[in-house]
Amino acid sequence: MTDAAEAFWITGPLAGEIRAAELPAPGEGEVLVRALFSGISRGTECLVFGGGVPASQYQAMRAPFQEGDFPWPVKYGYCSVGLVERGPEALLGREVFCLHPHQTRYLVPEAVALPLPEGLPAGRAVLGANMETALNGLWDAAPRSGDRIAVIGAGVVGCLVAHLAARIPGCRVQLLDIDPDKAGIAEALGVPFALPEAAAADCDLVVHASGAPEGLVTALGLAGFEATVVEMSWFGDRAVALPLGEAFHARRLTLKSSQVGQVATARRARWSHRRRLAKALELLAEPRLDALISGESAFRALPETLRSLYQAPAGVLCHRITYGE
Repeated sequence: MTDAAEAFWITGPLAGEIRAAELPAPGEGEVLVRALFSGISRGTECLVFGGGVPASQYQAMRAPFQEGDFPWPVKYGYCSVGLVERGPEALLGREVFCLHPHQTRYLVPEAVALPLPEGLPAGRAVLGANMETALNGLWDAAPRSGDRIAVIGAGVVGCLVAHLAARIPGCRVQLLDIDPDKAGIAEALGVPFALPEAAAADCDLVVHASGAPEGLVTALGLAGFEATVVEMSWFGDRAVALPLGEAFHARRLTLKSSQVGQVATARRARWSHRRRLAKALELLAEPRLDALISGESAFRALPETLRSLYQAPAGVLCHRITYGE
C-alpha cells in the first residue's frame, strides 16, 4: 500500500520543481504526516537555492530527511507542521512539528514527530526551528541579569534572540537593523529598536545575526571591555574581513561562534536535541510572535516563491507555505 506525495526539489541555480514521491505504509514506530504548513528559513534556504554551500560543508549542512546531494538536485528544508494520519493511536490526529523538507505527506519515525503544545497554532509552529536556533544561541551567549545586550539583524533569528533576551530580569536589550522599517517588528515584540549609527555602545554582550559582514564589524564596535560577541550568521562560501586590529585586543574581546547542529556546551550533558526542540515549541506560545510571519503562499508555487525571496529579500521574515488538499 502506498500514499501519493509531492515534494519540492532544488534542481539548479535559482531553479526548483515539484516532484512526485511514493510513500510506503508506516511500519512499526513510524507515522505518516500530512503537511499543513511549512516555513522557509530564508537565509539558509536561499543560500542553498543559489548554490552557496561550500563543498567543505556539504555533509555538515545536510538537513534531516534530505534527499539528493549538494549543490543539486536536492530536497531541502526543515520547518514542517502537519497532522498525523497513520501511526500509533496516541498520535493519530495530532498536530506535530517535524524537521522535514517541503513535502505534502511524509513518513518519519515517531520519535522525531513532536506534538505541538496545547494552544500553539499550527501556523505559528513553523517558527520552531528558528526558535530552537535562537534558544541555542542564547545558551552559547550566556547572558546575565542586568546585561546591556545588542542584537544585530532583525531577521527571524535575531528577532527571536532579542525577544528571549528582553525577558531576562534587568537586561537592557536593543535590536539593530539597517532597515528602519524593522522598527515596527521590534515594537510588536516589545523590544527597543535602533539603527546601527544610533545604537548604544559599551555592551556586555552583542549577538550578530544579520548575515552581513558589515554587521559583524558593527558588533565588534559596540562591544565593551572584555565583552563577548556571538556570531550566529552563516556566510556560506563568502570570505569575511574583520578589523581585528584597532581596539579588538585592547578591549580583550571574545568572538564566539554559535551553530544549532550541536546543543550548546553548557547544556549538552543534560539536553537532547528533542528536549531542546520541545522547549522551543513551548516558547512560541506568545501571539505577538505572529508578527514574524511576513508572507504566505501555496506549496505548488514554491519554485517561483523561493526565486522571488532570493531576488528580493527586503522585508522578508518567515515566509509560510500552505498545503491544500
